[in-house]
Amino acid sequence: MDGNQNPVISQNGQKEKIRNRYRNSRADELKKIPAKPRPKLFEDDAEKRVAVYARVSTLATQQTSSFELQQTHYTDFVERQNGWELVQIYSDEGISGTSLNHRDGFKQMIVDCKKGGIDLIVVKSVSRFSRNVVDGITSIDELRALNPPVGVYFENEGIYTLTNESEFALTLTQAVAQEESRVKSVSMDASYEMRFSHGIFLTPPLLGYDHDEDGNLIINVEEAKTVKLVFFMYLNGYSTATIAKVLTSLGRKSKKGNTNWTQSSITNVLKNERHCGSVLARKTWTPNYKTHRARKNRGDRNQYLEHDHHTPIISRDDFNATQKMLANAKYGGRRFLPELCVISGGELDGYVAINPRWASFTADDYRCASEKAGESKSIDR
Repeated sequence: MDGNQNPVISQNGQKEKIRNRYRNSRADELKKIPAKPRPKLFEDDAEKRVAVYARVSTLATQQTSSFELQQTHYTDFVERQNGWELVQIYSDEGISGTSLNHRDGFKQMIVDCKKGGIDLIVVKSVSRFSRNVVDGITSIDELRALNPPVGVYFENEGIYTLTNESEFALTLTQAVAQEESRVKSVSMDASYEMRFSHGIFLTPPLLGYDHDEDGNLIINVEEAKTVKLVFFMYLNGYSTATIAKVLTSLGRKSKKGNTNWTQSSITNVLKNERHCGSVLARKTWTPNYKTHRARKNRGDRNQYLEHDHHTPIISRDDFNATQKMLANAKYGGRRFLPELCVISGGELDGYVAINPRWASFTADDYRCASEKAGESKSIDR
């Protein structure tokens, strides 16, 4: 370009050339070879290997009924279509649709599609396929990109993903399903808050207890023997690894009937406050309704504690001593129970020694020891 040439004039010249090209087009001299019309799903008589995907989000009895009905319905549905052959019914029972985590049936179905064994997937609704917009669209795009492409038919919405007009309707429907999950999560969170603030606690199965007809915790005498043995051994200096070996050798059963004990399973018994008759609500919370990953509640949500909620198996003193020992052991403490000592004599007379490995002590413990300076040379906490 000439350095003196006006760039605006040059750009206008290019635009005029483009306009002239279209004005002088020779469309009437061209021979059009039309594309083959794509037959509609139910008008296509070509043989299709069909997979059905069924999912229910909980293991409740009512959901089991829905699960079985889905499988029966779609077996009949596929058999009624000309040229359709049912390859397999893939299913996930008791699994949420907001994430692909743990949806083994769904993931296996996608793998089989990529291997070339499936031509069409039939699902009851978009929300059964996925309640997560990103996961749902990504999976459908992967299936559409295969050679040959694999379509998904959503019966309730009448959407078939290999048609041009399906994308907008599908994205909109999945966005609605995702929002429904978010609203449900918020409602559940509010429901828990109302329950716990009125002293209505959730008490899942726990070693040492059963539930009566009203849902109250009552002691299971045989299981309580195991709980007592675990606390007795730990308070007498045995490690969690040793306790696990002893319980395994004795064939003592966990709440789920497992006789293979581990250090973590012993620690879980020792840390559960329900063994001393208390209940602490909301130890964990779920920050993301899509992932369902629980996190330890570190002040993120209200907690509610009630003592004397039910009959204890272990005394509260023994339980509290156990928690101090567990905390002390976590940071390398090797003594049976750490000891707060008030220094007697010398320049530090009356001071309380602080050992950074004594994680079991709180500020109140140190304050109490300091106030008793002069009354006792040592305070065994």
